[in-house]
Amino acid sequence: VQLQASGGGLVQAGDSLRLACAASGGTFGRYVVAWFRQAPGKEREFIASIRRSGHTYYTASVKGRFTITRDSAKNTVYLQMNSLKPEDTAVYYCAASSTIIQSEYSNERGYGYWGQGTQVTVSS
Repeated sequence: VQLQASGGGLVQAGDSLRLACAASGGTFGRYVVAWFRQAPGKEREFIASIRRSGHTYYTASVKGRFTITRDSAKNTVYLQMNSLKPEDTAVYYCAASSTIIQSEYSNERGYGYWGQGTQVTVSS
């Protein structure tokens, strides 16, 4: 499966953005899909994931502000980001796996498919 991330941009603190991860070449509904981000000089970190069942997981720093959803008909997973902060500035990546187990959802090594990344910049 090929992933295409989009929707990044330059916004001000407090604004919202919606990222999209569109899949092609596979049945996306079979995959666990996650969003990661990497800020300059930092390691890539887990943001959120959504299971085939629709169950979601979030890292603490975004819980209550970010929402991950999937539209199976469009083969797309979204990351709605509200109340953005300057520390949310990063390149955001989507990733997918059909084999990852629940305990590894936050581990980037568990995902075999990655999108190209989309830049999100939040100014103060």
